[in-house]
Amino acid sequence: MKQFDLDSAIRKVPDFPKPGILFYDITSVLANPQAFAYCVEAMEDRYANQTIDAVAAIESRGFLFAAPFAYKRNIPILLVRKKGKLPGKTIAKKYALEYGEAEIEIHIDDIPQGGRVLIVDDLVATGGTLRATADLLREGKAEPIGVFCVIGLPFLHYDKLLHDIPVHTLINYSCE
Repeated sequence: MKQFDLDSAIRKVPDFPKPGILFYDITSVLANPQAFAYCVEAMEDRYANQTIDAVAAIESRGFLFAAPFAYKRNIPILLVRKKGKLPGKTIAKKYALEYGEAEIEIHIDDIPQGGRVLIVDDLVATGGTLRATADLLREGKAEPIGVFCVIGLPFLHYDKLLHDIPVHTLINYSCE
């Protein structure tokens, strides 16, 4: 796979959503066809030799990275959405945020029992959403085999919540 300067494709927005926060904006990657292709190809290369039965895509930017991967692998996409957005029978999980609590859910009938599932999102910060997703997959009798994110913020210690799941990121940022 050809190397690509992913850092230059990621827009950094200071003081968003509040003062003192540096926001890593993935939309600039989506607006750059070469950057987006690099991300999808890197995911394909990373998991080329692994058996994966489905991809759990986290709302909403995780959908965008998971879809081309699932299409090329001919495997299902499991949508992980905010509570109240899925019409069928779901299971839900609450998790902590810096400023409160959130809840995600997944269609229980979509989870492949005994299946190996890759979790995909755009960015991993504290790991709360990804941890909740892994817990939902396990509740549905699937095995979360890894997490793939374009951006990682390891200074927020996502490894504490995701200690039992391999996490792969394409680029990591420090708090500086």
